[in-house]
Amino acid sequence: MRSSNRGDVDPFIVMDVMEAARQAEAAGRHIIHMEVGQPGTGAPAAARAKLAASLDNPLGYTVGLGLPELRERIAQLYVDWYGLTLDPNRIVITAGASGAFLLAFSALFDNGARVGLGLPCYPSYRQILKAVGLTAVEMETTLEARFQPVPEDVAKHQLDGLIVASPANPTGTMLDKPALAELAKACQQAGAAFISDEIYHGIDYDKKPVTALEVTDDVYVVNSFSKYFSMTGWRVGWMVVPEDHVRRVERLAQNMFICPSHASQRLALEAMNCDDELQRNLAVYAENRRLLLDGLPKAGFDKIAPPDGAFYIYADVSEHTEESLAFSKEILDEAGVAVTPGRDFDHVDGRHWLRFSYAGSMADMVEGLARLTAFMEARRR
Repeated sequence: MRSSNRGDVDPFIVMDVMEAARQAEAAGRHIIHMEVGQPGTGAPAAARAKLAASLDNPLGYTVGLGLPELRERIAQLYVDWYGLTLDPNRIVITAGASGAFLLAFSALFDNGARVGLGLPCYPSYRQILKAVGLTAVEMETTLEARFQPVPEDVAKHQLDGLIVASPANPTGTMLDKPALAELAKACQQAGAAFISDEIYHGIDYDKKPVTALEVTDDVYVVNSFSKYFSMTGWRVGWMVVPEDHVRRVERLAQNMFICPSHASQRLALEAMNCDDELQRNLAVYAENRRLLLDGLPKAGFDKIAPPDGAFYIYADVSEHTEESLAFSKEILDEAGVAVTPGRDFDHVDGRHWLRFSYAGSMADMVEGLARLTAFMEARRR
């Protein structure tokens, strides 16, 4: 049968690593998961209990923009987290952040538009862009710029749009308020759309992240319940759009998705009132981060991007390998630790990097470090 080149996208390598780890576990091995950006905890217990108690009532379609009460509760979150008053009508509930990106790209760009990505970055950006007929413009970044795009990139690469992520995946680096403001200004001057991926907000340590909405309303802000709210499998997120784009996005959402999962929206609403449990999760991430920042260099992974937020450490392994994909397979096979090769995030320089996720349990991080240390010691002998 004939096929479309929209399907000619690269695999999401971390998912392949997950499958290799699953096969190893099915064969009886015990694997430590440091590959996937998924909280080791589930959705908050109190939220799950309230959802379960409500399931006798039929869960039909919701309106395309999502449950009004959930949109209002998210607006309150912006008051609580940022001191920012936000019109709930600008909030669109989506089928995870992935659904938000499909809506954003469809609403903002015509075929062939050039959308900038600072490498390394979340790999699905470029694959979704390709699948919907857009051009992903991959831009080099520097350690001095904390592996983030800089304002000059917008005009230099003749961009129609720019995606930034803060905290970023895979590096965990963040943009401060002046840096976000300069990027927003550069996009405005060039007539380029500005998209801010903020799905790791809430998972921060030494300093608070800044939302792009603090510096401009001329932005699409994408967020999700997957990370801080520990709801990866429920596939629900949100997007804040300019007031004059709401109806445009609504029409697309109605036709593409009808609505996000009603049950997931109900759970998300309850999860937003479970901050005590969510803060306990954050305390585990903070301790895991401390363990890895101390233990990885001792194991031999001592060239690390500065991780401000999220739950990742991105390490330069060029002293140990010329190909991180093969190196990650070696670590899985010999140490029983699943890690993500940097090729997922940068198909050129990523061959020299690995990403370690510390979203799992503290016990797994301790065991993972012990296995990695033993593996590296054996490799040096």
